[in-house]
Amino acid sequence: AQERQVKDDKQDKSLFRHESLQSIDGVQGILKAIIKGLGKGLLSFRDEDGEIRLAPRGLMTLKVTARREDDHHRLDIRLSWHAKPGAKRNKTLKVLDE
Repeated sequence: AQERQVKDDKQDKSLFRHESLQSIDGVQGILKAIIKGLGKGLLSFRDEDGEIRLAPRGLMTLKVTARREDDHHRLDIRLSWHAKPGAKRNKTLKVLDE
């Protein structure tokens, strides 16, 4: 797994994924660490399977999705940004009625 991660880093692509059961206090601690990392401009994630470092800056896209289906509830929070500011610009939609 380590060799693949090094190869991915050379291609400027890498993926870190973690899933675990946490108490509400544990989740709050993780979210506080993410908030602190955003403030410092460096997010570092690590577990037994790998690690990744991200440097957020500039404008970010925030997407929040909340779902409730019977007794299963889900909250997804997604942050995304471009490493090079200005790489993506807001586009204006024009609808022509010709």
